[in-house]
Amino acid sequence: MKDLTIGMTGTSELTVSDKDLAVNVGSGSLEVLATPVMVMLMEKAACSCISDQLESDETTVGTEMNVKHISATPKNMKVCAEAELTEVNGRELVFSVKAYDEAGDIGEGIHKRFLVYGEKFTAKTYSKL
Repeated sequence: MKDLTIGMTGTSELTVSDKDLAVNVGSGSLEVLATPVMVMLMEKAACSCISDQLESDETTVGTEMNVKHISATPKNMKVCAEAELTEVNGRELVFSVKAYDEAGDIGEGIHKRFLVYGEKFTAKTYSKL
């Protein structure tokens, strides 16, 4: 891995569509942005934060997500997520994450990822079969 710098940032965004709604994801009965979709955007932002620093077969996997979903977002509204690298503990990476829509903040929290080697990680995972 190339050098990681505390304070590096990454973003991701989407416009809420039918497939992103709680009622269609299975995380509720309302036609609002599903919490799992917001979490996915936060993870995607964290991945984009460090993607240029990864080499060869290196990748990261999510190991912990602690977030609050503080405001609902309707269908057809744009949602953005941001991640900032706050700690590097060996192969563990810690990010501050937040999400917002066109009306303001919708979520915030802490996300941890772990550096792994894709081929070795996948082989170990599939050895469970």
